[in-house]
Amino acid sequence: MGPQNILQSKNLATIYELPLIEWSSIESRLDSGITQAPGSGGPDRHTCWLATVNHDGSPHVTGFGAVWFNDAFWFVTGAQTRKGRNLTRDARCTLSVALREFDLTLDGTAEIIDEPTTVATLAGRWSLQGWPVQVDESGIALTAEYSAPSAGKPPWRIYRIQPLEATAVATGGVGGATRWRFSQT
Repeated sequence: MGPQNILQSKNLATIYELPLIEWSSIESRLDSGITQAPGSGGPDRHTCWLATVNHDGSPHVTGFGAVWFNDAFWFVTGAQTRKGRNLTRDARCTLSVALREFDLTLDGTAEIIDEPTTVATLAGRWSLQGWPVQVDESGIALTAEYSAPSAGKPPWRIYRIQPLEATAVATGGVGGATRWRFSQT
């Protein structure tokens, strides 16, 4: 979400007289990439965590890989995984990731992407990061020899998390904690 889509920024660290974190610094860091390769982040790599809502209202949290692209987080999963079933029923979710510079949570909704050009673009991005994924014959799902076990069996559908709110806590430097609310475009 670009700065033009921010409805509200709230400094959560005023009791310590710490400055507001600018969303542009968060975006800039996310734009540089989040890898899950060992040794590339903290504590030893960057794992994203996705919280969804089970059928009984209880939370379900799972580690997974996600990519930040075009002002959103994107990920894949199979239709029969718990997160896939949960998101079909209730698209609300929370993504969290710990980076060296900050810890981030992002609340929003996950939508299945079925536009072939976007699916192909995302497949290309994941391939550049070392996952040899391809668009399947349907043109709207992905396949590869392997994926994370949490993704289930192929074909995998691509989801985009539409951010509604995000919170970052700086883990170095001056420090700070900020929450942003975003407009939906």
